[in-house]
Amino acid sequence: MNILLLSLMLILLGGCLPLFFARWRLMNILGLLLVVVGCGTGLFAALNGLVTGEAVAAHFIHINGLPFQFSLDPISAFFLVPVFVISLLGRVYGFHYLNNPDRVLGIAVNHFFYSLLVVSMVMVVYASDIFSFAIAWEVMSISSFFLVIYDFHKRSTCKAAYLYFVFSQVGALLIFAGFGVLFAATGSFGFERLGALSADIKMLVFLLLLFGFGSKAGMFPLHIWLPHAHPAAPSHVSAIMSGVMIKMGIYGIIRFYCLLDTDTILLGQIVLLFGICSGVFGIVQALGQDSLKRLLAYSSVENIGIILIGLGIGMIGRSLHQPAMALLGFSGAFLHILNHAAFKSLLFMGAGSIIQRTGIEIIDQLGGYLKKMKITGITFLVGSLAISGLPPFNGFISEFLIYFAGFEGIHFNEIRFIPSALVILSLALIGGLALACFTKVMGIAFLGEPRKTPDRAVTESGVAMQIPMVVLATICFLIGVFPGLFIRMTLLATRHIPGVVSGAAISPVLGVSRQISRAVLLFILLVTVLWLLRILLYKNKRVTISSTWGCGFTKSSSRIQYTGASYVDTLLNFFKPMAPMDVVTTDITGHFPAGTYYHGRVVDLAETALLRLLIRPVQQIFNRLRWIQHGDIHLYIGYILLAVILLLLFL
Repeated sequence: MNILLLSLMLILLGGCLPLFFARWRLMNILGLLLVVVGCGTGLFAALNGLVTGEAVAAHFIHINGLPFQFSLDPISAFFLVPVFVISLLGRVYGFHYLNNPDRVLGIAVNHFFYSLLVVSMVMVVYASDIFSFAIAWEVMSISSFFLVIYDFHKRSTCKAAYLYFVFSQVGALLIFAGFGVLFAATGSFGFERLGALSADIKMLVFLLLLFGFGSKAGMFPLHIWLPHAHPAAPSHVSAIMSGVMIKMGIYGIIRFYCLLDTDTILLGQIVLLFGICSGVFGIVQALGQDSLKRLLAYSSVENIGIILIGLGIGMIGRSLHQPAMALLGFSGAFLHILNHAAFKSLLFMGAGSIIQRTGIEIIDQLGGYLKKMKITGITFLVGSLAISGLPPFNGFISEFLIYFAGFEGIHFNEIRFIPSALVILSLALIGGLALACFTKVMGIAFLGEPRKTPDRAVTESGVAMQIPMVVLATICFLIGVFPGLFIRMTLLATRHIPGVVSGAAISPVLGVSRQISRAVLLFILLVTVLWLLRILLYKNKRVTISSTWGCGFTKSSSRIQYTGASYVDTLLNFFKPMAPMDVVTTDITGHFPAGTYYHGRVVDLAETALLRLLIRPVQQIFNRLRWIQHGDIHLYIGYILLAVILLLLFL
């Protein structure tokens, strides 16, 4: 039996056991072990497929003449690596995170749909024909919907899940429209004849698929569901959705770009433009958020933008026959897919740990939890440094490769210069704003004094929640220190993108990885020497601890600490045209004013535009048509008969 199919059977069985034996704790543990073993087996199959480069095919019995065809190539194998790693760690994390005796059945249902989501993501990557891909895609969307709606008793959760479902289906309609054009042009459900299509059909299909897959990926302006769904879902579900599931949209873009085999420069320019808009808009919106998980959701929009920037500059390099520019762009994008899966999953798990232990999600109400939750705090710090693109962590490596791709094109004429300059400037802007954003989160939530007293004593999260965070933090560090192995993984995948990999282009990429590794090791050595020197110099010396200057206050308190809003106020004012603030406050009057109120909310322009230009007009149209609905069954039967008569007359 195919090893990959065996792993899927184990994962699905691991999700079914808790569903049928919900009150048996032993069966829950057995279900967890089956998912872990299944993900481990699948990871082995993915790494083997990536290294050997051999396509592993599987064919199933046709249903009414429709084939189910699956094939594993290095691009598919690369995407399966984060799927299996994050799914395994997320399931371990969820074992303690969902430990609630009052919701045994709900937890079992959550575990089932979690396994179904993992299996469907693997099948999306594994599918090699239109029909199989479409079925797997819909199962992935539906299973993730049921994971988001876990807390269905909350109105906000139901609203978020409904919004996510709508965007999933709109994206699916665009994808299926693209598939319809492909089927009409080729007469086949297979992917093998797509490269022979005309240039106009390729352009139309790619644009339909770009917006369809972009909706799932959270590409601006189709990201609107993201900041609603992620805060509503359980944190380990947010981790797998943001770390892995939205990458299925990126996989779709890459896969069909390769299958269509077009080198039109316009495609790369379009992808680059949407990448820049997503990256800058996402991080500016993240800066202004007061909800921890909502901030992380907008940060996912930013990182999808970085991936699209890498893909865009890679496509442009391929169109201009610049192999080094193309390879660096694609390699940086592929590596950032891996990196984002690691540090974003880590950050969502850290956020879930804080929220579970404190019951607080608002950043400005947190503070000082590094003292009480050291594992969570240190791993969250690692994730914050990684997502900010700082060495010696993994985010720096992938962004540096995309930078390098931009500099490769900066030397040529304006066709190459303008996109390259935009890549460099946008990445610099995104990196600076990301650093400010996560300095705010780390400083407000983990340092200082608590701004609000939790309802219960705060302690570190359970062991099953700590282990995945430590593993992910270690992965972030290892990729940053030893990037060569992981860059080689990206090269194994990118060699199957037509016209990208060449011997002359590979050498500079590997040379860069070696230089980065040496520089990082030297940096770590320098920090270690300085730390040891400090210990030596302060040995046998008395160190006193005292308060800092309190600005005239005799005793410091949490009320005189910075808030997140005040910390980023200057930056948000600068980007006000892109992220206007909606402020609600009361005036301060009198010599002895009473308590005042201030609340600022960053407005999402895309969401506002969608509400004004589409949702409200459609609602008004349907409100005017409500007279058709009388509640009379005889009238409804008449409608059906009239529709049948009209169909018979015209068809």
